[in-house]
Amino acid sequence: MAGEIPPAQPPPGPPPRPLLWRWRRNPLRRRTDTLHAWLGLGALIAVLAVAPVAAVLAGDAARRHYEDTARHQNQTRYETDATLVHDAPRHPEPGSDEERETRYPVEVRVVTREGRTRTTRAEVRPGLTADSTVRIWVTADGEATDRPLNREEVRSRTMGWALLAAIGVALTGAAAHALTGLALRRRNLADWDTAWAKTAPRWTTPT
Repeated sequence: MAGEIPPAQPPPGPPPRPLLWRWRRNPLRRRTDTLHAWLGLGALIAVLAVAPVAAVLAGDAARRHYEDTARHQNQTRYETDATLVHDAPRHPEPGSDEERETRYPVEVRVVTREGRTRTTRAEVRPGLTADSTVRIWVTADGEATDRPLNREEVRSRTMGWALLAAIGVALTGAAAHALTGLALRRRNLADWDTAWAKTAPRWTTPT
């Protein structure tokens, strides 16, 4: 149809550009390019400033939590002898490295500090026979449990939470920068459509 304006085509993808091109003066640089550069720098500075603080705060909170947990576990758990009620299953590969690492849950009998005898389930080595004695950790009421956290485990978990906090800040900054870039990209496309609507009529020849 005469005078019909063809639809705007998306601009070509950006060619390879030198590092820090958004900071250099050139006729193709748009205001949004400069804005994106400044926002990226701001996000980087924010991440570098906030990440260490977040790591310290998260690490300190985690350390206090796990130290309290370890202290409570040491007060409420203790190691004692337990007697197997039944034979433990035998491993299909006797003498293998897998057998040495494998543990099977079986019923065991323990005597609590109050002198009560009770049964609980504990993980023991393969092939142990009934009436064998093993050392296990139990709670105050004689329930089998894990040993209390030690200093190395507290330190490891503390560092893990500190690292996760720092990574979380970095990922948040990267996501914010990416969303900003997406918004600016959409604005550029809208400006391109507007400019094309003004320019296309000059190239349209009536038939």
